Amino acid sequence: MSHRPSSPSPRRRSVLRGSLAVPAALAVPAVSALGGAAPAFALSGRPSARWGAQAGDVGAHSGLVWVRSDRPARMIVETSATESFRRPKRWYGPLLGPRTDFTGTTRLRELPAGEQIHYRVLLADPDDYRRTSKPVTGTFRTVSRSRKDDVRFLWSGDIAGQGWGINPDLGGWRVYEEMRRRNPDFFLCSGDNIYADGPIQASVTLPDGRVWRNVTTEEKSKVAETLAEFRGNFRYNLLDEHVRRFNAQVPSIVQWDDHEVRNNWYPGQILEDPRYTEKNVDVLAGRSLRAFSEYYPISTQRPGDKDGRVYRVLRHGPLLDVFVLDMRTYRNANSPNRQPDDATGILGAEQLAWLKRELSRSRAVWKVIASDMPLGLVVADGAKNFEAVAQGDPGAPLGRELQIAELLRHIKHRRITGTVWLTADVHYTSAQHYDPSRAAFKDFAPFWEFVSGPLAAGGFPAVKLDGTFGPDQTFVKAPDRPNTSPAETPPYYGEVDIDGGSGELTVRLRQQGGGVLFTKVLQPGRVGQ
Repeated sequence: MSHRPSSPSPRRRSVLRGSLAVPAALAVPAVSALGGAAPAFALSGRPSARWGAQAGDVGAHSGLVWVRSDRPARMIVETSATESFRRPKRWYGPLLGPRTDFTGTTRLRELPAGEQIHYRVLLADPDDYRRTSKPVTGTFRTVSRSRKDDVRFLWSGDIAGQGWGINPDLGGWRVYEEMRRRNPDFFLCSGDNIYADGPIQASVTLPDGRVWRNVTTEEKSKVAETLAEFRGNFRYNLLDEHVRRFNAQVPSIVQWDDHEVRNNWYPGQILEDPRYTEKNVDVLAGRSLRAFSEYYPISTQRPGDKDGRVYRVLRHGPLLDVFVLDMRTYRNANSPNRQPDDATGILGAEQLAWLKRELSRSRAVWKVIASDMPLGLVVADGAKNFEAVAQGDPGAPLGRELQIAELLRHIKHRRITGTVWLTADVHYTSAQHYDPSRAAFKDFAPFWEFVSGPLAAGGFPAVKLDGTFGPDQTFVKAPDRPNTSPAETPPYYGEVDIDGGSGELTVRLRQQGGGVLFTKVLQPGRVGQ
């Protein structure tokens, strides 16, 4: 990697740390004093942005910056080419108030390509703009237009799941600090950013008798149903100092999966779970999507859309396009998944048409398909139904496999090279190579799929492979029993490096504290590597 060091310089690192100093109350398990619900209006002093700032969906000339205030305030962003903020450019953002849980996002435009952008966010009293918060700062690199500049990014998913929250005895989510030091261009979160259906208790006894302690909040004490409870779930992650520091340095590309709402949900589902008073999952999903769009710097609204949408493509210069899928919102109901005709599938007809069209238009060397669920891993939903694409029948495509077969056929016949699938979801890490010579369905070009996660949740044993698309699992690391704690199974994350000189793409599957578990180097422009 030639265009930057593997970690920030000491000076830059110290600046970032200093700018993220927060009240001590944010770092301790007892968080009731944080005002987890909507901030009160009768607060004295100046506004505060104690939840930090974060950037997302960064392009060559634009990016989104997010912040949350502790009271009504006008969001102001200043940008500069230097940490000293000499002659900064000022951007006036939205008025933050209770309608968005005092969160807001400002789009920065006409930024220089391929440059380090330093930003600071000020919150101004709407009645007196001279009264502003202490600035909260961050930085990100805009996308380079040069084919010669390297690209590095990380991906993972599955955060605060199965009752494993922020453990102060372990120093919180230290994996974020490890990832921050990798100094990536961006972080791709492949879904399950929260576990809205997973309450977090104050303590959990581990199999060996040790006690796992959690930071707890009122909103995480039950399953999320109200908008306030969904907001509290997203806010929970920001209690961790490592997350806030990571957010200030690494922009995000975020997608969602099931646990942002409820395990294995699908549109139209009516719940039988006694924990829920609201049984209509569409109502819950609407509330979650609103909180999701409030708490991440993500462009979920497109011209002509009736509602916000999660699927989108992020252009990262000549080397990379990232196609962010939504395998949750448009799917059909979970079933035995063996129907011989399935127009809806897991993507929905409209999203599939969009993906085929955008892949055909892409001129990037590499096309990363960010999938919130794996293709050939058999993910069950109960005894008879299936949650993902595969259903365990190794024969010709059936059910949701039909839609994936159509997509893979399109990629082959349009001669679209450089597709790589990245996902999380199954709570272990693995690498699968798909090849028509091993498959029941043969009208596709070989490709790789890489799995990484969880980032801060329970670990689970590996599931079976479905032979329809001919997967060969060249690497897997998973626990031998379900729901191992992060203390027993340290977090997994993946790293992708694209070399600007050769165009080679290198995937490394990593584990916190343990270095690289598996490496695969892919050559540009080739099929069936």
